[in-house]
Amino acid sequence: MPAKRANGNGPRRRDPAATRTKLLAAARREFAGSGLAGARVDEIADRAGVNKQLVYHYFGDKDALYLAVLEWVYEELRIQERELNLTGLPPEQAIRRLIEASFDHLAAHPDFIVLLNDENRGGARHVRGSRRLPAMHSPLVSMVSKILREGVRTGAFRRGINPVQLYISIAGLSYFFFSNTPTLSAIFGTDLSSPAQRRARRRHVVDLVMHSLRP
Repeated sequence: MPAKRANGNGPRRRDPAATRTKLLAAARREFAGSGLAGARVDEIADRAGVNKQLVYHYFGDKDALYLAVLEWVYEELRIQERELNLTGLPPEQAIRRLIEASFDHLAAHPDFIVLLNDENRGGARHVRGSRRLPAMHSPLVSMVSKILREGVRTGAFRRGINPVQLYISIAGLSYFFFSNTPTLSAIFGTDLSSPAQRRARRRHVVDLVMHSLRP
C-alpha cells in the first residue's frame, strides 16, 4: 500500500471530493466571467490546478459542469432560505425575513445574477434538464403557502395571494435592481451601488411587498 504524502515526501493521494470542489469553484468563476459560450475547459483546469482530463472524468463535458455550477448556486440560495427557520414565526415576520434574505443573498453573490442571465439567454436549456432543481423549489413553495395561510387566518394577510407569484415578485424586485445597477445609476445620475442606496432599496422592497399583502 502506498504511503501517505508527508513533509513533501512520498506519493500524493488523490482526493476526489476536494478535486471536484476545486473544479466547481474554478468553473463558477470562469462561467461567471466568460459565459458558457466563452468559457474554456483549459482555463477551468488551470484555475483549479488539475489536469484537464479530470474535468471530463468528474463531469463528462463542459455543459454538465455548467449545470453542476447552476445547481450549486441555486442550492446555496435554498440552504440560506432553510436556515432562516421561518416555520413558526409570525406570518409578517416570516415574509419580511424572506424578503430581506433574498435581497441580501443577491448583494453577496453577484455571480448568481450573471450565471442566471447567461442561462436565460440560452432558453434555460440546462435548468430544464436538471433533476435536482425542481426538488429544491418544491419545499419552498410549500413553506410560503403555509405562511400565507397562517397570515390569512390571523388577519395579517389578504386572501388570494399566489405563493409562486409572491416569490417571483420578491426575487424580481431585488434581481432587477442588482442586474441593472450600472444602467440605472447612469440614467438617474446616482451611484446605486453605494451602501446607502442599497439600504434604501432594501427598505423599499420590504415595504412594497408587505403593503401588498395586507388586507
